[in-house]
Amino acid sequence: MASKNQQREAREARERLKAYQARQQVHEHATKRRLRDNIVAVIGIIVVAGLAAATQIFYFTAGPGSPSASPSASASPSASAAGKNVGAPNPSLAEGRTWTGTLTLNKVELGVSLDGAKAPQAVSGIIQDINKKYYPGKTCHRLAESTGFGIIQCGSLDGTGAADPSFSYGPVENAPADHVYKAGTIAMARASGNGYSNGHQFFICFEDTTLQPDAAGGYTVVGQVTSGLDQLKSQIVAGGITAGTGGSTDGSPTIPTTITAFTLK
Repeated sequence: MASKNQQREAREARERLKAYQARQQVHEHATKRRLRDNIVAVIGIIVVAGLAAATQIFYFTAGPGSPSASPSASASPSASAAGKNVGAPNPSLAEGRTWTGTLTLNKVELGVSLDGAKAPQAVSGIIQDINKKYYPGKTCHRLAESTGFGIIQCGSLDGTGAADPSFSYGPVENAPADHVYKAGTIAMARASGNGYSNGHQFFICFEDTTLQPDAAGGYTVVGQVTSGLDQLKSQIVAGGITAGTGGSTDGSPTIPTTITAFTLK
């Protein structure tokens, strides 16, 4: 029969073994948790990096948004929408005539004239947006200026340049043959290489701007600013650019700019 000392030593050995096993379990659990946390962190980093890369790719490839300075547009409509209109009115809404009115950015009132004969589909799209009161409250999210290039772009669905998947149309209409968009030109922004990705967004050239065509051609010119261009330059453009993915010559206006009214008759 084992002595009391031997029994005590055996009991203490069992307790030490249990304590060791408990510590091992805690250690294994902590190791597994650290591994899991590391995996989650790595996945998070990959996702963030992917989103950042996608944002830059979107900005520079979603319609003329390349570093060579051209009016960026919203993301392309889905491939199924390519080559057809989505949510756009019949071009007859433009009545084949000239429409005049006022586009107000902040407090700058711009007289405008839109050509429903030369760009019936795009002008009809704008008329539909005005009738639906789409534009008031939408921002001008992009200002770009460099040698031979000067635009302010407005009308994005969410103020980031994003497209409206329920509204896109084509084809390109009334693009200048010499690729020069004169100061005062109002044209539609679109996605690169997709002539059926016109939508709500438009850009105003406040300087003579040369835009080389892509696979889809040029950019639909809907009309002209007939008054107020100097005020646009002095009260908004002169405030400068908040550098974005396009650098110091291409970003958002330093002076936040909102469409406060858009009327046509």
